[in-house]
Amino acid sequence: MWSYIVRRLLQLIPTFFGATLLAFIIIQLAPGDFVTRLELDPTQTRESIASLRREFALDQPWTVQYAKWVSGVLQGKLGLSLSYKADVWKVIWPRILNSMVLVVLSTLLIYLIAIPVGVYSAIRQYSVGDRILTVLAFIGVAIPNFFFALIMLFVAVWLNDAMGMKILPIGGMTSEFVGGVPYLQAPWWQRTLDVLWHALPVVLVLATTGTAGLIRVMRGQMLEVLSQDYIRTARAKGVTERIAIYKHALRNAVIPIVAGIGFLLPALIGGAGLIEVVMAWPGITPMLLDAISAVDLYLVMGFITVTTILLMLGNLLSDLLLAWVDPRIRYN
Repeated sequence: MWSYIVRRLLQLIPTFFGATLLAFIIIQLAPGDFVTRLELDPTQTRESIASLRREFALDQPWTVQYAKWVSGVLQGKLGLSLSYKADVWKVIWPRILNSMVLVVLSTLLIYLIAIPVGVYSAIRQYSVGDRILTVLAFIGVAIPNFFFALIMLFVAVWLNDAMGMKILPIGGMTSEFVGGVPYLQAPWWQRTLDVLWHALPVVLVLATTGTAGLIRVMRGQMLEVLSQDYIRTARAKGVTERIAIYKHALRNAVIPIVAGIGFLLPALIGGAGLIEVVMAWPGITPMLLDAISAVDLYLVMGFITVTTILLMLGNLLSDLLLAWVDPRIRYN
């Protein structure tokens, strides 16, 4: 197993350079650079603009820029953000933490709901409960996340007005005051509860689509596994239905889900997408959109680098888990 892990880790090296080089080229294809918009500012002189280009090495060929950036990454430095004039890691890390609150909570909610509900739908196929869950799952898959987020905002406003008090938050991550004192002066547990309260509607929006899709996957996998010969053989030998389902069938049915665990690592820092913009959550997505608009090259590349590394490690983790779950898979 260890030789397999070492071989996979060595394969990550060319993959990392290929992915970052491709991303660097694509960003360079965009017209202009970070300093270009300053040329339209009458308060900026030609000398100051030229100085900025020299400072950020924007006056050099992209190959030289990439070589300098890669050498910095190999030393553990993701570069300097052009917009924030600060180290990229220090800029993106607080936003990543904000996004992880949403992603971790919504992922846990998706798995806790989707797997048992998918199993229930499979073992009670075409029952009333299965049909109701199927309709709800299709509705969940059909509604776009950003549209559901707008509906959630409307519900929050209506509920708050109807109850005459703030039942659900309307955007943002924290309240201005918690327990009658400014947020930063409140005890840690009150600040934590305040963040979780603000995250509740966003997590519900994120979990809806993910849960609906995973229920369909889990149901289909369980139906396929339950029709296999070895399950029928186990039942014929007197194995109880509970053991046949939860010990023999469920283990094989979750294999495709285990294969998708590799994408969880980059998803943890990838943020919640446009939901963060709609719900005014200060996550990684709004900052990245601003960075792309401003052609903040090193901020975008820093985020791509972290995501690429986590994606590769996540795929390696998935392969190891698959080999552990499925005895047919061997490391060699």
